[in-house]
Order: sequence, then C-alpha cells, then structure tokens
Amino acid sequence: MNLDAFYGSIKAVLDGPGRPTTDPQVLLALWLLATVQGVGSARQLARLCSEHDAYRWLCGGVPINYHMLSDFRVAQQAALDGLLTQIVGRLMAVGAVNLERVAQDGTRVRASAGASSFRRKDTLKACLKEAREQVKRLAEQRERPDPGLTKRQQAAQERAARERLERVERALQCLPELEAAKARQRKRYAKAEREGVTEPRVSTTDAEARVMKMPDGGFRPAYNAQLATDSATGVIVGVAVTTSGSDAHQAPPMEEQIEQRTGRRPKEYLIDGGFASREDITLLEKGGITVYAPVRQPKSRAEEERYQTRYGDSEGVIAWRQRMASEEGKAVYRQRGAIAEWANAQLTQHGLSQFSVRGLTKVTTVLLLIAVAHDLLRWLSIQAA
Repeated sequence: MNLDAFYGSIKAVLDGPGRPTTDPQVLLALWLLATVQGVGSARQLARLCSEHDAYRWLCGGVPINYHMLSDFRVAQQAALDGLLTQIVGRLMAVGAVNLERVAQDGTRVRASAGASSFRRKDTLKACLKEAREQVKRLAEQRERPDPGLTKRQQAAQERAARERLERVERALQCLPELEAAKARQRKRYAKAEREGVTEPRVSTTDAEARVMKMPDGGFRPAYNAQLATDSATGVIVGVAVTTSGSDAHQAPPMEEQIEQRTGRRPKEYLIDGGFASREDITLLEKGGITVYAPVRQPKSRAEEERYQTRYGDSEGVIAWRQRMASEEGKAVYRQRGAIAEWANAQLTQHGLSQFSVRGLTKVTTVLLLIAVAHDLLRWLSIQAA
C-alpha cells in the first residue's frame, strides 16, 4: 500500500533542533489491530501499548501516549479514504470485487453526547456568556497563579475552558440550520404545535449530533452511518455519515462516491424502503443502475394496486415497479439483508456501539478506519480461500 498521504502532516523544523516523529505506519498498525479487536478508545489503546505483548511488539520500543493516538486518528480522514480506495482497487484487480450487486444500508450509532446537553437558543447565549467569562477569568489568574495548582493543572483548566467555549460557539453556528428545518416542518404540517414541532435545540457537547429514533425504539443523540457493500465478498466500497435520521436521498450520493472510488457504477443496487423515493430511483435508473427496493403500500388503496403505475412516475420508476412485482425481483431483494445488514453488524464486532469522538468529520474518520480494517480482514479471507 502507498502510505505517502499519512506522512503529509510531518513537518521539518528550521533553524533549531527538532525531535524524531513517530512513524505513521506504527500508529496506523496499532489502530488497525485495536479496531479488529474492538478497541475504540485512545486511552485503552495506550494502556495496551504498555501491557499487551502484541501491541508492545508493534510499538518496537517507541513511546506512545493517548494524545498522540487520538490526534493521529482524527487527522487522517483523507489518508484513510485513499487507503480504502487502494484496497478496493486491489480487490477489483483480482476479481474479488465486481460491483455486479451492491447493497446500501444505514445504521444509527449513538453519539458522544447526552440528551441533557441539548439547549435552546436563549440558554445557548447564556452558556456562551458564561464560557467567555470563564476563559477571561482563567487568563487573568495566569498572572496570579494559584499556589495549590501546578502549571500542568492550570494549563488543563484553560484548555477545558477554551474547548467548552468552542463547543458552545459551534452549537450557535448550527442553530440556524435547525431553525430552517423546523420552519419547513411547520409549513408542511398545518397543526404544527400538535405535531410536536418545537423550538430547535443543539447539544453543547456535540453540536452536529441529532436526536434520532434508535433500533430499540428510543430517541437518543446519534449519527446515521451509511455503508455500501459489494455482494461478492462482503467488501465495503462506500462510507458516509449523515446527521439526518432518515435514509431518504442517501442512495445517489453513495452511488456517486462508489463511482469516484472505483471508476465504475454498480449494475444492481439493493436498498430498503427508507431509501426508495421516486426521485432517487429515477436518478439511479437513468445512470443504468437496476434498483431493487420494496414498493410502499399506497394509502387508501388495495394491495393489488401497489405495483400499478401512478401519476408522475418516470420510466425508471415504472420499470422498478414492474421488476418488484415479479417473483424474481423479490428474490433478488431478499438478499439485501445478508449483504448490507451483515456489514452493519460488523461495526458492533469492531467495537462501534457508540462514537467516542465528536463532530461529523471525526466520526466519519472513525467509520473509515473501521471500513479499512474490515476490508483488510476480507482480503485475508479471500487469499486464504
């Protein structure tokens, strides 16, 4: 593998002594082994590097701390995305990935934020004022340091105050987007107040997390992790994270990502009912992709009318309805669970029951790391077979 992208952040020091940097190959190897074994915490990985022989062997005597591990993981989104592309390309070259049939599915993963961290606009402004005063107060104390605190403890307090200020500012920046969404919701529903459309709230812990309905029926702060999986060998060929609790309109962007990553379009695309809007199916079918997705039962209509052409259907949607009315189409769609939902289950096997990082960029990086680890395991299985 070409790992040049992981070395791009290393900088030389001019006109003065520097220090040797830790080889990115070591850090990448540590994170891959940890991900395979379901370890997602930088602190836990740092402990393993001093206690577990396999991790100690990988370190090769190089000192490792959790700050270094954490900073490396969240800063390598582009490099990990490129590495995933390389792996998929190598597997395509040996025929292990053919994109004959690709399945996409989304799973909601708990965010690193509590429900009590969500605040309305007025409360956010009060929190912002309080955070600014705290930063100012700690800056003034720097001139008259507390004798009971070490310099390291004082620096930690200042860093914590600055980070809280940044999180509150980020929450206020995200508020207009949510207000616009609420306005569209009120416009859509005539009885907005009775429909539960309330004043928007944003988390001061993770401003980009959104409250979503989870698989157990509860509502918690989460992200929507999207995976596209090739049916031939279960290799992940597409990764995305969204802040929407719905899967609607997620299929075309993922298919475009697959085309950019592989240079080819899938021949058949399997998605569940949450993805199946007429606009998206029309777009995919125009690109020469055969879509397999369940057809929703129309309201106030008989079961036999489900597959009949409706007003406004495009040629692609008509072909999709006819395809899903056949037993052959239904049989192909039934394979979706064994492909897409199996890939989603691998996230839990790799320790992703809840994100330990905050923000859409960092969350996407963690999901890319898991996809790389998963595909490397599939590669080893293919070679063994």
